[in-house]
Amino acid sequence: MKHIISFFIFLLSAAAVLAADTRCYELRIYTANEGKLEALNARFRDHTCKLFEKHGLTNVGYWVPDDKSDNRLIYVISSPSRAAHTKSWKAFLDDPDWKKAYANSIKDGGLVGKIDSTFMSATDYSPVVEPIITKHIRVFELRTYTTAPDRLKNLHARFRDHTCGIFENHGMTNVAYWTPMDEKKGKSNTLIYIISHFGTAQAKKNWRGFVGDPAWKKAQAASEKDGKILAKAPHKVFMNPVDYSPIK
Repeated sequence: MKHIISFFIFLLSAAAVLAADTRCYELRIYTANEGKLEALNARFRDHTCKLFEKHGLTNVGYWVPDDKSDNRLIYVISSPSRAAHTKSWKAFLDDPDWKKAYANSIKDGGLVGKIDSTFMSATDYSPVVEPIITKHIRVFELRTYTTAPDRLKNLHARFRDHTCGIFENHGMTNVAYWTPMDEKKGKSNTLIYIISHFGTAQAKKNWRGFVGDPAWKKAQAASEKDGKILAKAPHKVFMNPVDYSPIK
């Protein structure tokens, strides 16, 4: 009987390993040229997203900042692996349909002034990222945490064991959690995640509840007995999903 139980435990462990999210994610942030954000959105809506899927790149989510003066398009795509991602991106750029769509879109001037790209791996506590559209309008929050040296594992432990659950208790939905793949992008000291709220006013209420929660205060204090985890204040951006985003 002991051997049978051990075998089933092995099978469950193996299944858990197989179920881990091993996809390659890419966070891309485009800063549109003055007055070109709508044209950029049109290009994605009418051409880019379809061509991404055609070449094996999965559209995860597309957002614009809640701040109307911020002319960025923020999006996440994914593929089975980093190698597959590179191959798919090359095929996308070489596609005649993309070249045509790109050329037509910049006849009156370039649409993008700056592009920032970060390749990411999902953390072991990240929810499965799915194309979910809710009945209520959601605002999404992109947050980036930079830790002190050798403290990323402590931050992961705090989120895994406490923070994610407390978020949910206060009306925040855990969307996804990632760490960068490349050292120059913060592989050893950065956590990037997205949560959602039902509106910006609700977001403020959610955060007040979270920060004042005794369970959070206890978890934070316990995690920082050996020193502060974060090297600086988190960077945050409130975002609204665009009409063509798979997740809203």
